[in-house]
Amino acid sequence: MTVQDPTPFPKSSPVPEQVAFDRQELNVILGVYGRMVSAGEWRDYGMSFLREVAVFSIFRRTAEVPMYRIEKRPKLRQKQGMYAVIGMDGRILKRGSDLRAVLRVLERKLIRPVD
Repeated sequence: MTVQDPTPFPKSSPVPEQVAFDRQELNVILGVYGRMVSAGEWRDYGMSFLREVAVFSIFRRTAEVPMYRIEKRPKLRQKQGMYAVIGMDGRILKRGSDLRAVLRVLERKLIRPVD
């Protein structure tokens, strides 16, 4: 009777690292953020980097519910697009694969008619 080598367990996929915005993405987001701060619309922001999502939260005042959340979900890259702007009420305002195009929904707030 011959002894066979035991069948190895399949290698498990590595635990995903946290999702984060890269430098280029942050430059785009902070560009919009800076313009809105200059216009007096926004005052504070916060960032969260989790296993499946990176979130840039935008606040009108410190210590309140965020007005907007900019999310990056790489798992949705091939489906709806990995970037999304979500409103205070949880509604998705814009989703897509191009960050600049998705952020245009926020820049429309800057364009106001002159009285």
